[in-house]
Amino acid sequence: MTEAPQILLNHQLKKLKLPTILREYDKQARLCAAEARDHVRFLARLIELELIDRERRMIERRIKAAKFPATKSLDSFDFTAIPSLNKMQVLELARCEWIDRCENVIALGPSGTGKTRVALGLGLAACQKGMAVRFTTAAAIVHELMEARDERQLLRLQKQLVKHKLLIIDQLGFVPLSKTGAELLFELISQRCERGSILITSNLPFDEWTE
Repeated sequence: MTEAPQILLNHQLKKLKLPTILREYDKQARLCAAEARDHVRFLARLIELELIDRERRMIERRIKAAKFPATKSLDSFDFTAIPSLNKMQVLELARCEWIDRCENVIALGPSGTGKTRVALGLGLAACQKGMAVRFTTAAAIVHELMEARDERQLLRLQKQLVKHKLLIIDQLGFVPLSKTGAELLFELISQRCERGSILITSNLPFDEWTE
């Protein structure tokens, strides 16, 4: 390939936003020539690499947008440290079919029983399956809702939060909520009903939730 066509090709690939093909085409061309592969296989390999890289970047963007306090997968979770935790149930939830059905999950238990860790793992699994996720604590989301209400931006924030396929609300009950804050949280949960899934972790048994 002469210099002028190569410069033009590089420019066009940049304009089409195909960075992986731009980075790989020369290397793959040499490999295909060495292995006597035809032009169709050469092109197919370039497209495959572009798609793989694009999916990786999309997952990274979803993870960043989720605002996880830490990125931890269930692969590194030590289930033996918490024998009471149902490993098979957690792995079944990691398939994310319940999110497709707009169902909800509540993880109850005292501190140290792996609730937040499992929530992070399930959130990451959802991101990897192409789902929009948002992670927050109950105190933080209530503060955000109240601040938006004071600034007359509540409707806008509610619409943003409803769009997420999975909303994870961690530590419900750890910090007391005001009456107004609790009402705003309840309103958000009601808005998401049958439109998206919610995962809530809490150390409070159900009979204390009215507090």
